[in-house]
Amino acid sequence: MRHQRRAPPPDRALGPRGQQPAALIAPAMRAAGIAGAAVALIAALFFPWYLAQDGVLTALREIPGWWREADFAPAVLQASSQGRWWLWPAVLAPLAALIAGVAPLPRRARATGFLVAGGAGLALLVVQGLAIGVQGWAWPGLESVFGVLDDRQYGIGWGGSLVAMGLALTASAGLAGRGAFRGDAFTAGCATAIGIGVLLFTFLPLAALLGDAFRDAGGALSPLAAVTRLADDRLWGLGCLAGGPRCGVVWNTLLVATLVGFGTTVLGLAFALLVTRGRLGVALAKPLRWLTVLPIVTPPFILGLGLILIFGRSGVVSQLAADWFGLELGRWIYGLPGILLAQLFAFTPIAFLVLIGVVEGLSPTLEEAASMLRASPEKIFRTVTLPLLMPGLANAFLLGFIESIADFGNAVVLGGSFNVLATEIFFAVVGAQADPGRAATLSLVLLLIACLVFVIQQRLTGGRKSFVSIGGKGDGGLPPALPPRLRRLCLGLALPWAGLTIGLYVLAVSGAFVEIWGRDNTPTLRHLAKAFDFEWTQGLQLTGLAWNSVLTTLELAAIAAPITAGFGILAAWLFSRAKFAGRGLLEFATLLSFAVPGTVIGVAYLRAFNLPPLELAGTGAIIVVCFIFRNLPVGLRSGMAAMAQIDRSLDEASSTLGGNGLDAFRRVLMPLLRPAIIAGLTYAFVRAMTTISAVIFLVTAETELATVFIVNRVINGDYGLAIAVAVVLIVLMLAVLGLAQLAVGRRRIGRRAAIPLSTEPGAAA
Repeated sequence: MRHQRRAPPPDRALGPRGQQPAALIAPAMRAAGIAGAAVALIAALFFPWYLAQDGVLTALREIPGWWREADFAPAVLQASSQGRWWLWPAVLAPLAALIAGVAPLPRRARATGFLVAGGAGLALLVVQGLAIGVQGWAWPGLESVFGVLDDRQYGIGWGGSLVAMGLALTASAGLAGRGAFRGDAFTAGCATAIGIGVLLFTFLPLAALLGDAFRDAGGALSPLAAVTRLADDRLWGLGCLAGGPRCGVVWNTLLVATLVGFGTTVLGLAFALLVTRGRLGVALAKPLRWLTVLPIVTPPFILGLGLILIFGRSGVVSQLAADWFGLELGRWIYGLPGILLAQLFAFTPIAFLVLIGVVEGLSPTLEEAASMLRASPEKIFRTVTLPLLMPGLANAFLLGFIESIADFGNAVVLGGSFNVLATEIFFAVVGAQADPGRAATLSLVLLLIACLVFVIQQRLTGGRKSFVSIGGKGDGGLPPALPPRLRRLCLGLALPWAGLTIGLYVLAVSGAFVEIWGRDNTPTLRHLAKAFDFEWTQGLQLTGLAWNSVLTTLELAAIAAPITAGFGILAAWLFSRAKFAGRGLLEFATLLSFAVPGTVIGVAYLRAFNLPPLELAGTGAIIVVCFIFRNLPVGLRSGMAAMAQIDRSLDEASSTLGGNGLDAFRRVLMPLLRPAIIAGLTYAFVRAMTTISAVIFLVTAETELATVFIVNRVINGDYGLAIAVAVVLIVLMLAVLGLAQLAVGRRRIGRRAAIPLSTEPGAAA
């Protein structure tokens, strides 16, 4: 008797093609759509539509009847009483979406209502914002259709921003209800938010700037102009190989970036292995961890000046070499060696922050299994541990490489005659012979290099390879100690590097506590008092020169850091777990602002956001946005490296138990991603506190940052005051990072701890 094969039971957790069933889609989709519509409608009814130059709170407090003023009224009053009829979609679209959400409609009809109301309303707002500017119609053809427009409008404010965000959330809920993103409203909302953010604050500014590469000196469109600039021998020349003085800046940039990528990855791995598996003891492991992170919290130029003090012509090492051995070291620090050393110091902490979470997340189970099969410790590390570290190593190399090609500060201080793309772009923007076309062309070359490295990295870590080491089962494994030879190698790399770091900071920081750096070494606290003096006259009066810039920097960094870390983790989850059209393109787009020198980003933001509808130039908002999207890739890559270790079965178990994407992310993945969260939060905060090149064109007198204050003091020759402010920033950031570590905590995977060997006689083995 032939037995017929029984069909598999239907999957109760997932619908067709992995979609969630309607019972799970409808409530989440409806809640998200109603929430977005409610936010948009409240903003259209009660929030000032246009940008208030002095801030919304100032307008609410100081302008009586502000809701009737043309510059402050919400959208509903702008459209009804100010004659700005083009703002009616801001009121009617969320109202229609709210009706679709509360009306007794079928699921697909409600989803269609959300999609049409949210999408159409958002599109109409974008069109009217672009079509009407500060001089009326921005497009001449519209005047013949609608007549002469006597009114005008400025950049959108809180009202316009909240309406746009609410409509975008409503439209994403409609997409999920129609079956996109596997029917998950949380995934749809994340993808929409990240996509719109990257489009507005990464792609559009860079596209506007890079368009100059295809324009001639007169501003006319000319594709041949880019070809002519790209054929310049200063870019691709190989004269150094034939005995010439130098090679092209592209080859110089690639050489430095490759060396820095490998060097930072090796050093970061050595420090991460020693801290987690080196059996160093708490007394040495914690200081080593903090010393590794110290360069990342250092304001600009400190590392360069420290290297000059050690290895320059009058440096400590140069003088000792001349006195003891009769050697004249000369100016060797200026050029490739100096840039390489400075970038290794500056970017090794990035590799460490990425790799420390990956090493801590490794499950010892596989290593214990290999040990039971009598494999040697060296072979276990080579064949088991190292392959599982590949996602972290690849991401660390990618970040180090991209940071190197985009670095401007170290190259301009120590580069000498060794030119790289970042410095060439800077001088093309602000030099005596400003050439925006050349700057745009060089930026395009940087983007192409970043694209190539990104593709190679994806090839190495993609495909059918699996790096999962955290599953749903309990894990009682004990992380093994490093093999003796590997431990000695890591110590041989890490300890001299740590000693050089200490010496570098001791010499650099000493400039804040002497009268005149290098001339009069009399100890003094005059520089600190000048920067941070205060008086108790009718209350606390901050009279120091640096107070305003430091407090402004703290405020903007505190706003940007959690948003950056949250966006990074959400993006990592989205790119690692969700499947949707355009995922690879969106993932690469997040790296664009990171791959371009900060100077170029600053100029691009100034050009893109100097006019309506996004009139952000001169405000603190443009600095916060620049911080967020400039530093987003580090949290993203750190999160993806950690996500690659977590088995997808944990997500599937959450879905089987009736959870949606938000439940899996919040309850399952977030506790396991704490090291990645710390890395993203740490880097976002300290980078916002120490960045200079990306914001030097964006600051104003009201929004001066501490790094700009430091650079201005250096230009004026007041090194003591500049270093005093830098020292205070370093101490402040270390304190904040310690508090962040305590607040976020550490990931708990349920492993047993190593039991210290007893030294008492008669102790049981």
